[in-house]
Amino acid sequence: MISSERRGERASGPDIPAACELAGVTGREREVLTLVGRGLSNAEIAAELHISPGTAKAHVASLFTKLAARDRIQLVITAYDAGLVSPSR
Repeated sequence: MISSERRGERASGPDIPAACELAGVTGREREVLTLVGRGLSNAEIAAELHISPGTAKAHVASLFTKLAARDRIQLVITAYDAGLVSPSR
């Protein structure tokens, strides 16, 4: 039997936020989450959205709290799960 992870499906668990949790995320936070999902740093996010680096950092911190994410990687996973970003070829 092939495990779900070997078939390319992500295993879900309490440590990884689900896409349905995006309901409490603001539009601007969704934009920031998309950019985090694309691998941008806080400084790059700030430049892309024409905001200060401190504001970008605050949006990322808010996403950590709202999505119960432990680290940036979990935010990236959430961005992919929510369909905000897709793998580039």
